[in-house]
Amino acid sequence: MSALLSGNAWVNPLLGALESAQVALGSAAHALAIAGDSHGQPAWPWPKRLAVEVLLIDAGVARQLALALAATGGALLLAIVGLFSRRRRVALFAAALCAAWFAPWPDSSLWLADAVPTSFQTTPFTVAAAAHGAALYTRDCASCHGDTGRGDGPRAATLVRWPPTVVGPLLGHRLDGELFWRVMHGMHAHDGTQTMPGFEGRLTDADTWAILDYLKVLAAGGGVQDGDGWPVPVALPALDVRCGDAPAEPLARWRANQRLRAVAIDTGAPPREDPRWQTLLLFRDGALPSPSEAARWAVNGGASCVAVTPGAWNAFAGMAGIDAQRFAGSQLIADRDGWLRAEAKPGDPAWANATLLCAAGGGRAEREARASADPLTALLLRIDAEPVRYVKGGYVH
Repeated sequence: MSALLSGNAWVNPLLGALESAQVALGSAAHALAIAGDSHGQPAWPWPKRLAVEVLLIDAGVARQLALALAATGGALLLAIVGLFSRRRRVALFAAALCAAWFAPWPDSSLWLADAVPTSFQTTPFTVAAAAHGAALYTRDCASCHGDTGRGDGPRAATLVRWPPTVVGPLLGHRLDGELFWRVMHGMHAHDGTQTMPGFEGRLTDADTWAILDYLKVLAAGGGVQDGDGWPVPVALPALDVRCGDAPAEPLARWRANQRLRAVAIDTGAPPREDPRWQTLLLFRDGALPSPSEAARWAVNGGASCVAVTPGAWNAFAGMAGIDAQRFAGSQLIADRDGWLRAEAKPGDPAWANATLLCAAGGGRAEREARASADPLTALLLRIDAEPVRYVKGGYVH
């Protein structure tokens, strides 16, 4: 992946721009009443969309599309200038026509994909939804897709098509709204044979989004267990935080774009606060400290901000690829942009053997970080120097 990134680093910004343009186009269509609603959100009204997943894989097609877009944009600009230029109007119009005619458009099947009304819909990734989705996944999905999401459930061998694994980059290369549509309306082979039933009527819209949130937890944890790190960048899930005896507030407001260290606490005093980050304490459900107890920790310089949303312990353990029963003592670091980046196992308080689970790798930042004597400082320097540049359907990191 590092070599791919270094050779075609321009693809990710291109995909980001194209994705933003499509979202803006869909919003404009909805505002102009060209598009209606689907499942409670604005619908994508066209049968096709840009196939960013194909452009990711085939840089040649991406390059050809970029040139075609540039040529077409140039043609449009020449035509506009020609409208206001009497002396050179004919020449400008001729140049515009030539630029548009010879624009090197690739075959449409290579850069357009089938779309559904929910293609560009999404919802926030939250602890509460992931916890709800875990129960629904066990009830409705695990028999085919397996408890760990690897497609090895007890019914998998009886199906027309073996269920795909969610452990890997699959989820990152599919739009959330299209995964939602597949769950609600099912999937079919080219001959019309049903390969997965639809759950509309059995699951609500909120239920389906919750299952997709839980799939993100399964994908992250499975990637760690396989030794490959997170297959796609993992964002901090939304949850509520209570500091000492103050009222709880949303994580995003409390964090305020600072680094975050999440620490799983089972017994004993919490770690001391550190100016390099804000510390979030994770406790098992039912074992949260009282507000007065957390306030006493703060008086002594200890961390006192606690995740109070039920399910936080299991969600972070799942994303770290660690069994919830063995999660105590683990630590995770999130960068200033809210992406989870690194993990330290229990018994490694100095981060000497930490694992960087989301990194491009191989660059100057990595070499400079390795030259640092302090493992934690090296880790933070590298995280800061290698920000996540993630586009849904685009490069992994």
